[in-house]
Amino acid sequence: QVHLGESGGGLVQAGGALRFSCAGSGRTVSSYKMGWFRQAPGKEGEFVAAITWNGCSILYADSVKGRLTISRDNAQNTMYLQMNSLTPEDTAVYYCAADSMAGLGGPYRYWGQGTQVTVSS
Repeated sequence: QVHLGESGGGLVQAGGALRFSCAGSGRTVSSYKMGWFRQAPGKEGEFVAAITWNGCSILYADSVKGRLTISRDNAQNTMYLQMNSLTPEDTAVYYCAADSMAGLGGPYRYWGQGTQVTVSS
């Protein structure tokens, strides 16, 4: 069984930056694709970014392209998301996910509990 845990969310002013981590435990996620999703208040969840197990392929949502960088360290069983130039529209709960199947857009079977990001104007 794979367990995922996010950390690094918080409150930041517009224009600021945050770095999230998603640590895998239980079973190693080093051979899994991993991704970030978010859900803003009153809105449906949306895809943010994803990375293949070896980091060779990365996909970003158009809404975040150029401001976010996804990366991973398989030795640490951890994935990261660096978010820059944050706007209030980035306010959401951010979830990490993992799956052994190919396809960066989905599906994802394993999910973390989420971390809140609030961007003040």
